[in-house]
Amino acid sequence: MPDLPRDNVVVGVDIGTTKVVAVVAEVTTQGRLNIIGLGETPSGGLRKGIIVDIENTARAIEKAVEQAERMSGCHVTTVFVGLTGPHIGSVNNRGVVAVTGEDGEVGPEDVERVLQAARVIPLPSDRRIIHVLPRQYIVDGYDGIMDPIGMSGSRLEVETQIVTAAAAAIQNTLKSVQRAGLQVEELVLNPLASAEAVLQPAEKELGTVVVDIGGGTTEIAVFSEGSLWYASVLPIGSEHITSDLAVGLRTPLSQAEVIKKEHGCVSMEGINENETVEVQVVGGKEKKRVPRKMLAAIIEPRVEEIFTLVRREIENANFQGLLPGGVVLTGGGALLEGIARLAGAVLAMPVRLGWPENSGGLGDMVASPAYATAVGLVTYGSIRLAHSQAAATREAFWENFWSRLKNWWRELF
Repeated sequence: MPDLPRDNVVVGVDIGTTKVVAVVAEVTTQGRLNIIGLGETPSGGLRKGIIVDIENTARAIEKAVEQAERMSGCHVTTVFVGLTGPHIGSVNNRGVVAVTGEDGEVGPEDVERVLQAARVIPLPSDRRIIHVLPRQYIVDGYDGIMDPIGMSGSRLEVETQIVTAAAAAIQNTLKSVQRAGLQVEELVLNPLASAEAVLQPAEKELGTVVVDIGGGTTEIAVFSEGSLWYASVLPIGSEHITSDLAVGLRTPLSQAEVIKKEHGCVSMEGINENETVEVQVVGGKEKKRVPRKMLAAIIEPRVEEIFTLVRREIENANFQGLLPGGVVLTGGGALLEGIARLAGAVLAMPVRLGWPENSGGLGDMVASPAYATAVGLVTYGSIRLAHSQAAATREAFWENFWSRLKNWWRELF
């Protein structure tokens, strides 16, 4: 299989409880993201976002990536991988350093040192830091600075959001990806990735909550002033809705999943009294018809419970500002009919559905909330790619500058 140039291709792998999705994207010279490959396969090695079977997970990753490779014509070696699970935690912290640059000018090394200072937090031996996300920099008491490089001052501070995860969960994720024959470019918090796909910059700035309802988990991320403020993951998702339907309708889980996707709704309002759904009874070939309102009666309490837990998590964030951006719902579970209306009632905030946008190429294939995390991973990866290329360009410029200066000095003397 031919290799596309590795300097403009980004691959994201979303390892979910119910499915593994791999997305291959090409970053154009204009910075546009073109989707060129998609792979999707059922996931059998996770429970509530936690890997419980490395071999099964590795096989699912391998199959999804192979599908994406065939579609894109690109041989995949390194990937950005999503990480989720109820073990995820986040905390706000500050770092402070003295500016050491010439003439008191803040340089990249000062920024690196202040971020390292912010990483110093009490951390149990079984936890690891996966993200140190700067919210703002402060130079000599002047706050609200997003990029302090080049500014003058004697004291540099940073306010950060530090995301942590269980060390065992990180290691099991890395092992699963490596056994699939791939290298991990970076582990990325799932709701952070989803936000890259479904949030507008103005929403991040104003204050918005992203709620990603997956198969086994519901992920919550609060954004304000352009950056992450709080993140958490609940061990409940749309799989629980499927299980409720299977029990309530006495039908196999596979049939309950189909019924949920095709006929599921979270409110009895607007459903015709005569509308029925055909259901296969468990343990035999017998089928029966049940009112569609019965589905809503089963689904609504579980969805209401999910959003009640989400509301509690938002309250636990201790966010003192306003959230005028409301809630952006995404993930496969957000496709249930009427879910936005119920979410708005429980959370007492405006709610909209979040769809991945601004992707070219085969972007229509991933234009669904179910692919928000996978698309967000390649979006996140493309930003990382742009930053590394910009850094390499700056380094090459200065190397060339000093080389020319030395040559000129030698010629002069």
